[in-house]
Amino acid sequence: MQTPDSYIPIMLQSAVAAGFVVLTLILSYLLGPRRSTKSKDANFECGVESQGDARFPVSVKYFMTAILFVLFDVEIVFFYPYAVNFKEMGAQGFFAVILFVAVFLSGFFYVLKKGALEWDK
Repeated sequence: MQTPDSYIPIMLQSAVAAGFVVLTLILSYLLGPRRSTKSKDANFECGVESQGDARFPVSVKYFMTAILFVLFDVEIVFFYPYAVNFKEMGAQGFFAVILFVAVFLSGFFYVLKKGALEWDK
């Protein structure tokens, strides 16, 4: 049986991770150089001078693929705790994962039906 005390390590790890991010951002701001010159602010890519405007239309399908990748990648993160604790979770945990997979698959079939993964169109 889980108690609220069993969540303390997760909260502690989250606090340490958030603290590290905040500390790193503050230190990089305080210790980083603040000099701005014309050559420093100029665009540079592989030793070739930039030409034209960097703003050009990008297909929405590219962004849809990126968003769907993140969605499906995050879904894997939710399977990890189940894989670690599947014996302790028992039948209730099994049915919860089955429900999660069912919702996930219904979303996946919706995406397929809408044609978000078809590049030919």
